[in-house]
Amino acid sequence: MGCPAMKTDLFFQYVEPFMDYRKTVYEVSDQTMRSNKADLSLFEKFIKQRNFTAISGKAVINFQKYLKEERANSGASLNRKIFTLRSFGKFIKLHEPQQAAGLPFKDILKIRQGYKQGPQALTVDQVQVFFESIDRTSCLGIRDYAIYGLMYGLGLRIGEVHGLNIESLNLKNNTLIVIGKGSRRRVMNLTGELPRILAEYLTIRSRFLNANSNNAFLISKKGNRLSIRTMEDNFKNILDRSGIITWFKVTCHTLRHCFASHLNDQGVEIMALQSLLGHSTPKSTQIYIHPSMQKLREALERLLAVIYMNQLLRTGAMTLKFQARGRDRPSIMGVF
Repeated sequence: MGCPAMKTDLFFQYVEPFMDYRKTVYEVSDQTMRSNKADLSLFEKFIKQRNFTAISGKAVINFQKYLKEERANSGASLNRKIFTLRSFGKFIKLHEPQQAAGLPFKDILKIRQGYKQGPQALTVDQVQVFFESIDRTSCLGIRDYAIYGLMYGLGLRIGEVHGLNIESLNLKNNTLIVIGKGSRRRVMNLTGELPRILAEYLTIRSRFLNANSNNAFLISKKGNRLSIRTMEDNFKNILDRSGIITWFKVTCHTLRHCFASHLNDQGVEIMALQSLLGHSTPKSTQIYIHPSMQKLREALERLLAVIYMNQLLRTGAMTLKFQARGRDRPSIMGVF
């Protein structure tokens, strides 16, 4: 006989202690904290709406179906939510070993999906159109240009941009200190137009409310650290103005994909990409090692040219003549 399922009231009373434990002991980033809290809140709302009185396997399976069918979550997004529940269950087990023994999260299999065709990225021309759609005649536009310039120019996550402080930037050495996942610190070199873009923002930053007393690099109109939600909303507004049309959903994170994919197209090695992106293992970086649509198009055009040439040779519409250059150095010249 299996262990009885834990009652929902007991289960959810550990949410706040769990969040405090994650923040204090593991020092997880604010972005991860928000994601964990959102995952647990969504699960709690689902459990209450469906009138589940215990955290059973049936409840979790139905939650997965709800995420997939009604919220259209990708495999990666669904896996993350289950991972949050699994971590939460392990935390509860430290306090309630007997009651937590029946939690079903460890038995839920990971969905092997992720990116079906690699992360989708805009073309270089589309990225240029996006940036040209930002109004740089206003303080807010100059700030936004710096935000998305950091995401595309350095491949930063939105949470990493959000967490930047004034002291993170050193324009004298053209470096930026970034705190990534797992509080991993990496120093990024500023190249190209980025130093000028960031310097331009610094010249108008003082016009924002609380600029002198706020340590945040990016400030909102109300004088607070600029929120991730505002960055996402502003990105969507700029994208709508740009008129860019894609078959995939474009978000702030797409700029990070563009950064990695465009560098991959230029032949940057995977270990260099891993370091730039702040990945802990090459496995996370491998999803970017794929040919772009432009590369595939060029390869196809070369293939079609070869096929066409072979057809001409077979039909006699094209002949090949050998012209000797010296005694032992023949060359091939095609004549149409």
